[in-house]
Amino acid sequence: MSRTTAPAPADRKDGATAAAQGLTHGLKQRHLSMIALGGVIGAGLFVGSGAGIAAAGPSIVIAYAISGVLVMLVMRMLGEMSAANPASGSFSVHAERALGPWAGFTAGWAFWFLLCVAVGLEGIGAAKIMTGWFPGSPEWAWVALFMLVFCVTNLAAVKNFGEFEFWFAALKVGAIVLFLGIGVLAIVGVLPGTDAPGTANLTGEGGFFPHGTDGLIVGLLASVFAYGGLETVTIAAAESEHPVQGVAKAVRTAMWRIALFYIGSMAVIVTLVPWGDKAVVEKGPYVATLDHLGIPAAGQIMNVVVLVALLSAMNANIYGASRMAGSLVSRGQGPKALGRTYGGVPRPAVLVSSVFGFLCVLLSYWRPDDIFVWLLNTIGAIILVVWFFIAASQLVLRRRTEREEPEKLVVRMWAFPVLTWVALGCMSAIFVLMAREEGTRVQLYWTGGLTLVLAIVGYVRQRAAAGRAA
Repeated sequence: MSRTTAPAPADRKDGATAAAQGLTHGLKQRHLSMIALGGVIGAGLFVGSGAGIAAAGPSIVIAYAISGVLVMLVMRMLGEMSAANPASGSFSVHAERALGPWAGFTAGWAFWFLLCVAVGLEGIGAAKIMTGWFPGSPEWAWVALFMLVFCVTNLAAVKNFGEFEFWFAALKVGAIVLFLGIGVLAIVGVLPGTDAPGTANLTGEGGFFPHGTDGLIVGLLASVFAYGGLETVTIAAAESEHPVQGVAKAVRTAMWRIALFYIGSMAVIVTLVPWGDKAVVEKGPYVATLDHLGIPAAGQIMNVVVLVALLSAMNANIYGASRMAGSLVSRGQGPKALGRTYGGVPRPAVLVSSVFGFLCVLLSYWRPDDIFVWLLNTIGAIILVVWFFIAASQLVLRRRTEREEPEKLVVRMWAFPVLTWVALGCMSAIFVLMAREEGTRVQLYWTGGLTLVLAIVGYVRQRAAAGRAA
């Protein structure tokens, strides 16, 4: 049997595989490929990157390049483990196998919490765009409509989720490619009505590092969290027609393309537009660039793209949260009712994840100054915690798989274990940088508190289960 056709294990005792959870295999390779490409392209890139540019100036390109390399390493590690053992719980399952049930519990429920809060945030962002187009309409009504649509979509067969994400991702990828094409034409001076800017915007207004290393650090922190979302493809892979080949191909093809989209976009923006232009933050860097080039209706065009990005993220996060919850329950890490499947879909998990997301929206109206801010701070660094678990798990599982089932290593981490340790070192450095920056310190503390609480609960549950087994 070739390594690319190694089947997912059928005798797993942790109930983590799609079949063990009662899930179907309704996703096709085209769905996985687009989920991998589009899942990480969201409002964080289209809008949020403006704050990073304002802080780092042209050096934001370096910040995105550094964080992009880290994300490539993390996804290569996750791809290795997910191709060897596809599971809808993804890194939570791998952490449990490598480090113990407490680790799977901590990583899984932390990620579920992150996705549910993110669903609420994306709903609010999408509603603001709609109220701009339809003045006088209430934001909560738009949020409720979006939540209803995507809850129903995820309650149906998984192929519906796949189709929504395929077309959403195709629109986002198409917008990025078009933007890069227009930008390159403007940079070389062949776009009608524009002159080649040369290096004026890269070296002027304080130079390439206008705020020195401090600005670069702020830009780096902003860029790290903009890459979050790529993990969803390894969750979805467990419900694809060919899980092993699917995750291997999706991870391999997506990493360099996403780096191109992110780093290429930042390079185009800071080359064409002065980084100190207030429009970069107020309108978003993409809108500011298109306006600068005189592209007609640039603002409305990008509003449509941002709306699609937000709706896509809502859809993907409800899906990811429900599958993560279902996987945790199937492994005895949560209430049993949450893990029941109907027609191959964990519908109770979909409903609970959607309700929690809508509750976050209500909190943004009821208690915007305390509880909602607390929620935002709590999820601030969860993606880094997840990446840390991924790297630590890969260190253990790679050696175990080489020893016991080497034929399952369809995807291999580069230069193992050196680059795995490099990735862990980079993550540790980012944690230190977050502690140094006033704006991110509180996020680190709240995320650390949530992680510690989950780890303690998970460890107590693990000890109790061991006691019952004895």
